[in-house]
Amino acid sequence: MTNSVPQIALNSGRTIPQVGFGVFLVDPADTQRVVEDALAVGYRHIDTATGYNNETEVGAAIRASGIPREEIFLTTKLRNDHHKARDVDGAFARSLEMLGIDYLDLYLIHWPMPANGFFVDTWRTFETFFADGRARSIGVSNFLVPHLETLLAETDIVPAVNQVELHPIFQQRELRAFQATHGIHTEAWGPLGQGKYDLFGMEPIQAAAKAHAVQPAQVVLRWHLQTGNIVIPKSNSRDRMAQNLDILGFELDAQEMAAIDALDENRRVGGDPAEIN
Repeated sequence: MTNSVPQIALNSGRTIPQVGFGVFLVDPADTQRVVEDALAVGYRHIDTATGYNNETEVGAAIRASGIPREEIFLTTKLRNDHHKARDVDGAFARSLEMLGIDYLDLYLIHWPMPANGFFVDTWRTFETFFADGRARSIGVSNFLVPHLETLLAETDIVPAVNQVELHPIFQQRELRAFQATHGIHTEAWGPLGQGKYDLFGMEPIQAAAKAHAVQPAQVVLRWHLQTGNIVIPKSNSRDRMAQNLDILGFELDAQEMAAIDALDENRRVGGDPAEIN
């Protein structure tokens, strides 16, 4: 199954598995077990963040798995209160230490924090991590088009990825189009809506699940893949982890894709990046 997960080519020259496993809100006490289970069922892309307070446990799980480090794509993110340029070096070094690794596959600015005015200087420091090989790819998270325009105008390296809230009622069409033009890949956090609305009860998703004899969550994750998004679903259940990864054996037809596309309300269920500072 692992070898079948599509690989997305990044502008850094690296590739990222299109389906990954996220550990947002996974209790540190459970994280090692949960990540070991995810790796055991076939995930090779793990997404964490300093702000999740479970980097140490993620690193322990990777070591305990026995899977060679180079076979696992690992992402973490700069915490918001480390966003000043003078602390970015230290924050990055601490993440490497907590994870017990000597390089990251992807390092992200977690939020732009626009009112603070730090993200351009922070990005310039990120560029040094890419240059010295300690971050094989660098990117951002929760950036809006104006934030990306600023980076493109004032810095040298185009982000490889922008990880943003994205699910059927909030499809980020303008942002995705802008990013496609500039070679920035879209990664969806909360790809299943975080349980904040009745996504799985929506008729197009129910109908597709019945037609393909799969679960509604599998339909939504398959929609993401066919849309071109990178996805990082999470679950504490090993059976659900396996189910979320088992989305390669069916394909939604054009009518099913269009019906899910039509669910878009341009409505967030998470925080607005323009207001989080």
